[in-house]
Amino acid sequence: MPNKEHRFNLAEAAIAERLRHTHQEKAAISMDGDAGMYENLPLRCAAVLIPLIRWKDEWHLVFTRRTDEVEHHKGQVSFPGGGCDLNETAPEETALREAWEEIGLRPKDVRLLGRLNDMVTITGYRVTPVVGVMPWPYELRLEPAEVVRVFTIPLSWLAGRGNWEEQPYTPAGIPRPIPVVKYREYDGELLWGVSARITLNFLFALGLIKK
Repeated sequence: MPNKEHRFNLAEAAIAERLRHTHQEKAAISMDGDAGMYENLPLRCAAVLIPLIRWKDEWHLVFTRRTDEVEHHKGQVSFPGGGCDLNETAPEETALREAWEEIGLRPKDVRLLGRLNDMVTITGYRVTPVVGVMPWPYELRLEPAEVVRVFTIPLSWLAGRGNWEEQPYTPAGIPRPIPVVKYREYDGELLWGVSARITLNFLFALGLIKK
């Protein structure tokens, strides 16, 4: 059995290969576990960038905390991302554009590794998570109307089973509770909801946790 240091020290090529192995074109999962019920709904296109960095000899994910002025998910921890523009034909375009607009990450500085399966949200979005490696340290430029902070969390901590749990949650307008992922507080930040679910899906794709 691989030791902890080996498990969390994957090479970029190995991460890309595992993403290729688990990604299914046009496949989607949903927050409530029933993506089929959304098939006939007019879902809006969106994408997020899952930024990976190497820091202190281990992989970290980069997260943002949104301001209280944004339209959706006010004050929540998230990945850079948003809705697709009409002229964008690939989720990578959307994810990289949003990362540039929100945190000043230049598209040319990102090495794309692959995608996760789409996530259907209860708010009517079909979100494609795109994984890419960015340099670190990096001179970021935050969009003050959208992002209040950028921070990182190690993959090893995110994969720790004692650091997250699933809780039933019934959002307004939803007839039944859905399982929501909620992490323990890290560096004063609380990762939960869609971003936490995408994080778990990424860890599962890399073989760092089991469903």
